[in-house]
Amino acid sequence: MNALTRRVGIGTVTVSMALALAACGEAGDGDDKGSGGDGKTIGLLLPENKTTRYETFDRPIMEAKIKSLCSDCEVKYNNAAQDIETQKKQFDALITQGVKVIILDSVDYKSTKGWVERAKKDGVQVVAYDRLAEGPLAAYVSYDNEKIGRLQGGALVKALGSEAKDSNVVMINGSPTDPNAPFFKKGAHSVLDKNVKKVAYEQDIPDWSPDEANKKMAAAIDKLGKDGIDGVYSANDGMAGGIITALKQRGIDVPVGGQDAELAGIQRLLSGDQAFTIYKQIKPEAETTAEIAVRLLKDKKIDDLTDRKVNSLSGDYKGIPAKLYDAQAITKDEVAGTIVKDKVYKASEICTKQFKKACDEAGIK
Repeated sequence: MNALTRRVGIGTVTVSMALALAACGEAGDGDDKGSGGDGKTIGLLLPENKTTRYETFDRPIMEAKIKSLCSDCEVKYNNAAQDIETQKKQFDALITQGVKVIILDSVDYKSTKGWVERAKKDGVQVVAYDRLAEGPLAAYVSYDNEKIGRLQGGALVKALGSEAKDSNVVMINGSPTDPNAPFFKKGAHSVLDKNVKKVAYEQDIPDWSPDEANKKMAAAIDKLGKDGIDGVYSANDGMAGGIITALKQRGIDVPVGGQDAELAGIQRLLSGDQAFTIYKQIKPEAETTAEIAVRLLKDKKIDDLTDRKVNSLSGDYKGIPAKLYDAQAITKDEVAGTIVKDKVYKASEICTKQFKKACDEAGIK
């Protein structure tokens, strides 16, 4: 993975601010408080809470940005907890309440076509966030996900070093219902297939489940043997945690990489348990999405906030305005200059007693 120019880092946004800005909505049928039909309400639907980034960063950053751009706007928020029917009910409830703009991070992109078509007929504009949804979208904001896969593949090859060409690699991919997962996989394969001996075992993991990743890693060890695995590609940090546990239980120490720069993943980088992660600056992605939503609410143009056009994955809808951000592969040597410098996490959050020595060695105070 080539290191890319860092964008503005994630600012510290408190949960208390997030709670003050919007209706809190847990996984369920939607928050029915208020009609939403006053032209000042934006719906925000996130897909799951197993990945820590959504509640820790995406939601509070978007809510804070919306409030800064529109002080009297309200955000109606819900998390689907990885359930398609729950998210459909939440989406339908927002339309019923008269919300005119919905930010949608879909549980299953294939399920959204009818939802988004209905929304458009009812004058509701939908912005796909992080994951491309099917249907006539107003905009899409995410990352160049195939490039992220290439970054992951390249970082694993680098971690394998001079032994890469003779290495058997296990690939633990993301959820089949997440439209980003095939792009991560495709990008990683484009690098690994040319630079390692073989992808000897590969599985997709429903719901990005760390527990399921742990089980599949154990199955890979049973199939390939203790000496038949030289490195592991994990599509994200959460699953990397489960994978590393399975490896440790069998006494196997090989490079494992992830994605998302989760706190636990960063700590594993410092301790040497994880080889790398992908640092995606969530703040610009979330803030751009928030600004697009506010402009759509106010019937203003968004052309200057997007940089390309994309088509829906089915090809049924073309020319969707989009903004795709870049990311960066980091190892323990880059944590101080990225994660700490950009205030993603405080040094005190990373450097708990267990990781104090590793932090000292990495120059994190």
